[in-house]
Amino acid sequence: MSLQTLLPLLIAVPGLLFLALSIVWLLGGHISERVMSRTTKLAYTLLTIMTAMIGWKMWSGEVATVRVSLGNWFTVAHYGFPLSLLVDKLSLPLVGITVVLAGIVGSFSVRYLHRDPGFFRFFLLLHLFTFGALLVFTADSLDLLIAGWELVGITSVLLIGFFQYRPDPVRNALRVFGTYRIADLFMLLAVFLAHHWFGTASWEGMFNGDWPGHVNKLDGSAATVIAVLLVFAASGKSSQGPFCGWLPRAMEGPTPSSAVFYGAISVHAGAYLLLRVQPLIHSSLIATSLVVFIGLTTAFLGTLVHRTCADAKTSLAYASQTQLGLIFAEIGLGWTTFAIIHMVSHAMLRTLQFLRTPSMLRDYHRVHSAAGGQINPTGEHYESLLPKSVQIWLYRVAIGRGFYDAIVDRFIIAPVKGIARFLSIFEPNFTATKPAAESVKTPAS
Repeated sequence: MSLQTLLPLLIAVPGLLFLALSIVWLLGGHISERVMSRTTKLAYTLLTIMTAMIGWKMWSGEVATVRVSLGNWFTVAHYGFPLSLLVDKLSLPLVGITVVLAGIVGSFSVRYLHRDPGFFRFFLLLHLFTFGALLVFTADSLDLLIAGWELVGITSVLLIGFFQYRPDPVRNALRVFGTYRIADLFMLLAVFLAHHWFGTASWEGMFNGDWPGHVNKLDGSAATVIAVLLVFAASGKSSQGPFCGWLPRAMEGPTPSSAVFYGAISVHAGAYLLLRVQPLIHSSLIATSLVVFIGLTTAFLGTLVHRTCADAKTSLAYASQTQLGLIFAEIGLGWTTFAIIHMVSHAMLRTLQFLRTPSMLRDYHRVHSAAGGQINPTGEHYESLLPKSVQIWLYRVAIGRGFYDAIVDRFIIAPVKGIARFLSIFEPNFTATKPAAESVKTPAS
């Protein structure tokens, strides 16, 4: 099978699986857990084999870059939405890790969610997520990347609110959704300006040559504006900088979704975007400095908060945030190969850690007992270098999780609500806004 056929098929398999299962669900059909399990294992085994075939042909030197053009989705005047796929040295490791880890999580979830009312819904969202993630990592343009970016975002929100019968998951899912929307505005604006200044949003139109030796075609203030917008978009997806508060809230979802989204794949999409447009970022001192600053400050805050978390999943969320901050700093410093190795290694480690969180407490007690009831705390050699007053102040910051939620609630959400209440005087009082007792009228006798 040629690479021109293999690559589109690789992307299409999870999308077609999601579509077929959705049609069965809409028609009122029922699929047993056993059938779902076997279908999922077969699909991800096939995806792994296809990825290995692509990797082997690239590794053997037959081809360094695979590009497949499927035409345009639609065309308006001089603009066309291109459906073009790309696999190169940057995207291949992330495609491979997506397929393998999604398959592992799917196999793990068969037993973890056994007889759960949302069993079928979880696997639907898992397949949709895999389709979206593969689109992100193989898109040959910012236009197509946005499609996968949004699919990953909406499945993330739906899985955070997976246990919708409790108020906290729904509340946190809405908070994450709002954060995503704000970050995605930066992405949309960057794509618009890329079309305005580059004339296109494809990688070939924006850069000369293939990754990693590609060269930016745009310089000056225009490149700086687009680069800064993409840095903020990537920060939103990877929970960095001004968007660092949503990742702990995402722990409300099932443990397998936390593993594949917030430990392995979804949170690394922002770092992948920065690597893909690295020449654009390095052409601007402002954008480069911003990436390093956001990464290091988030890593510092994540390290502090991680050490004060009382539950395993939240602790791992902040640990992931810390490593992602270091990856951002590596990208800003130009350590491209090291950043890719760090991303892949971190994804594998976090998946394992998230999947074993239900048994982590038992393992801790076993190690504690084996150590004679005494496990030495870590980090004390660093703390001893600081005055006691500074230690107490840092502890208060860590316990308050950087006071991020308090700042956002007071200076962003509260003013927006105040403006909304003020503007509501210009709207009529619709029946839907009145109490149910007032809106229901008895028919005339």
